Amino acid sequence: MTNGEALDIMRSTIMVAIKIGGPILVLSMIIGVFISIIQAATQIHEQTITFVPKVLLIALICIVSGPWMLETLQDFVYEIFKLMI
Repeated sequence: MTNGEALDIMRSTIMVAIKIGGPILVLSMIIGVFISIIQAATQIHEQTITFVPKVLLIALICIVSGPWMLETLQDFVYEIFKLMI
């Protein structure tokens, strides 16, 4: 394996991680900012108010996009195993 091949594998690994984790992180940040604005407007500063909606949103995203995430990871692992042969 050359340095170029190793860099290609690392690059594709990072891209798969961003593709799978990105939507969860972005939507979690959006809901966090939205709830923080509401908390600032109402002056209620309870940490569980931000925690519960984030957990529910992340669970919903994992349920809805779970099959796509699994398929993406399977495709990536198949490609890695093909390189080993």
